[in-house]
Amino acid sequence: MQIPINVLNISKKQAEYIRNAHHRWNFKLGATQCGKTYIDTLYVIPEGLLERRGLPGLNFIVGVSKGTIQRNVIEPMQELFGTNMVSDIGSNNIATIFGEKVYCIGADNVGMVRKYRGARIKFLYIDEVVDICKEVFELLKSRLSFEYSIAHCSGNPQSRTHYIKKFIESDADIYVQYYTLFDNPFLPKEYVKQLCIEYQGTVYYNRYILGQWCNAEGIIFMQIANDKKRFITEKVQSNSIISIGIDWGGNGSDHSITATKISRDFRNIQVLASSKMKATGTNTIKIFRWIINFIKMIQDKYGIVSFIFCDSAEQVLNNSLNGELLSNGINLKVSNSVKTEIKNRIEIINRLLNLEKLTFIKRQTDTIIEALQTALYDEKAKDDRWIDDGQTSDIDSLDSFVYSFEFWFVKIAYMLGR
Repeated sequence: MQIPINVLNISKKQAEYIRNAHHRWNFKLGATQCGKTYIDTLYVIPEGLLERRGLPGLNFIVGVSKGTIQRNVIEPMQELFGTNMVSDIGSNNIATIFGEKVYCIGADNVGMVRKYRGARIKFLYIDEVVDICKEVFELLKSRLSFEYSIAHCSGNPQSRTHYIKKFIESDADIYVQYYTLFDNPFLPKEYVKQLCIEYQGTVYYNRYILGQWCNAEGIIFMQIANDKKRFITEKVQSNSIISIGIDWGGNGSDHSITATKISRDFRNIQVLASSKMKATGTNTIKIFRWIINFIKMIQDKYGIVSFIFCDSAEQVLNNSLNGELLSNGINLKVSNSVKTEIKNRIEIINRLLNLEKLTFIKRQTDTIIEALQTALYDEKAKDDRWIDDGQTSDIDSLDSFVYSFEFWFVKIAYMLGR
């Protein structure tokens, strides 16, 4: 089956990729929402599979996880071609696409990828390739062993030292195309404008808007470091969920607690209060009294607390706290913190600050404000993360802050983009 290019509603950049991406390795890298994955689901994947129909070898689609493959690749293809042509991913990790068996493997399951160590791949598609761990990429790279084997990859650039950037600059048979946000003529102008505002002044503007490889350096949250007054308020937002996050301290670190209001439309976050206590030499009686008093203060001033999330690494303290809450007449059950990746925490906080969707109650939130003002990128790390050495900045307060609302990260990120 040949899909004629001239009948597709595509951009010049996408048509250019279709014409030129016939190398062993083909990369589309650049801005978010620039149409990279769209052209893959519409044309590149169907054509790549059908061109190799009947030839020896296996077909693979690889993503960050099985769930992201279903969401980013399979479901968009089902919308385009229907479920008769594109099936869901089965329990055996196989989807049927245009009659072809395709192994859909999440790179988060390295063991699953290793099971196919001896497989010979004829068609490979990697979604969010820059987020795939190097071990998985190397395993896949060694499997493109036919003369007609081909790989198509899409993703957003990260740091200039990333292994994918080094591979692209090697002597391998590679075609690479870079996109900016402005290369997609089909995006509404207001959406483009808002997305630029959302990422302005951050490393993500270079990566997600301009499509550039860019290192994360210096102060992370420049918005609040330069002008904290614009984020401080005395007006308490209404129609919100009150949630508390607790980070348990250890040797050289503090216990930290933060109360946050999450608006029910998931568009606004407000920090009500934050506090910390030295961990060294402090017994559990004092710790639990401090927590109970904090919760009662929040409920007296702002209303019922609906959730409490604590560091999942300390199950004994979490279980003990449940007993203390019960004995003090507080109807709350401790949930484990979600432990989102640091790079995801940094991105969503920056987006909230840029859109002025994150506020802090005056005089009650000094610890978390200072923590945000002083947080620095760890320039030695392979991915985006803050320095966590117990000295540079107050990571304990950042952790309790994040624990208080990270359960809703996906919903918040979705609503910020609307």
